Amino acid sequence: MKNEQINELLKNIVKSKKIVNGYIFSGNGQTLNYEYAKSFAKMILCLEEGKNSVDNCKSCCMFEDDNHPDFYEINQNYQDSIKIDDIRLMQTKIIEKPIISSRKVYIINNAEKMTVEAQNCLLKTLEEPPEFVTIILVLNNENNVLVTIKSRCTKIVFTEESPMELDDDAKKRFQELEKIFGNVDKYSSIDLINKLDVLYQDKDNIFQNLEFINLIFIKKSRENAKYLKYIDYVEDTKLKLNSNTNFDMCIDNLILNIWEEEKV
Repeated sequence: MKNEQINELLKNIVKSKKIVNGYIFSGNGQTLNYEYAKSFAKMILCLEEGKNSVDNCKSCCMFEDDNHPDFYEINQNYQDSIKIDDIRLMQTKIIEKPIISSRKVYIINNAEKMTVEAQNCLLKTLEEPPEFVTIILVLNNENNVLVTIKSRCTKIVFTEESPMELDDDAKKRFQELEKIFGNVDKYSSIDLINKLDVLYQDKDNIFQNLEFINLIFIKKSRENAKYLKYIDYVEDTKLKLNSNTNFDMCIDNLILNIWEEEKV
């Protein structure tokens, strides 16, 4: 995903006022993911709620001065692991209500460094978080994070891939998928399955095709934040495919999950 797409997506989440309690920022670059997490935190805490005066309000100025009482981060780059005591210290602050902004934001950088004990401790907060708290996990390797934690967070995956930079075959597949998933609300589950031969019959390109579907949902999320949940479904499908789960079953579940959301 290109930088402008990432910025637009994050701004849309804030403007929609549908900020959730947990996010995972993962992708190709730890430093880049962290910088976007900081930028997202600043937008969430902004007193002007994403208006043009952002950067000028009291919250933004305090954030830039590293002096914001509603922002906390664990950024232990120099340690081999993030331990349970690090999470417990964070939890003592989480229960306190925000002072300046309407929300509080916590970033755990290099979140894959959390020990199992630390992750289980964090899980208790993610299961019953204060309504005003947002926790952002920044990481590269999701395989080192408990499934129970990932299931309670909205994933935002950073990638440099763009369909306009690919070959003609890839562009054709992207356009075909865009016609279907760009109008996903118009189809029944059976219609979707019948139209998606491009997924079922193209195993060699499945991960690229799933990235294309996420790009489509990212675009649609600018109009409706519900599509962020669909991105989670796509990311879960990738994980299942990587663990050698039955291919057709993975695609079936993806389509049915999306269609059931559309019925709500």
